[in-house]
Amino acid sequence: MPTFPSVEWFNAIKDIVNNDANFRQLGTVDTVAGVKVGDKIYELTFEAFECTNVREVGENQLRDMDFWLELPYDGWKDMLQNIKQHGAADLTHTLNTIDLQTPEGFAKSHDGYRVDAFFRFNQSLQDFFNASAKIDTQFAAPEAVSA
Repeated sequence: MPTFPSVEWFNAIKDIVNNDANFRQLGTVDTVAGVKVGDKIYELTFEAFECTNVREVGENQLRDMDFWLELPYDGWKDMLQNIKQHGAADLTHTLNTIDLQTPEGFAKSHDGYRVDAFFRFNQSLQDFFNASAKIDTQFAAPEAVSA
């Protein structure tokens, strides 16, 4: 059972979407996105119809990403548990809703133009996270994601 957050967990999701013909129907996704959970940062590379790479990176690599998604650990856990419970995010737990409800924004970037990739590829990114409903997720202890 993969633990969230970890490269293993993101790779499990990557394997699901890369083998899902429905993911291809949304069109191509060309972006380098980050996921920040506490002090942990994961870089997800999407090319054409698949996620091609997942790796853990440091804070300095955020500047090289188109955008990153940043929530406190409890926010990520709540979203992923909701996805598991319903098979996909309900309307209050979608990436778009979370972005709208987060005063400082959920999608962040050092470049105002590059953050647009979040909105352009939002449905594909949502489907990526929704695929987590197909695996059993173990959650790291909150102190494991913060220094």
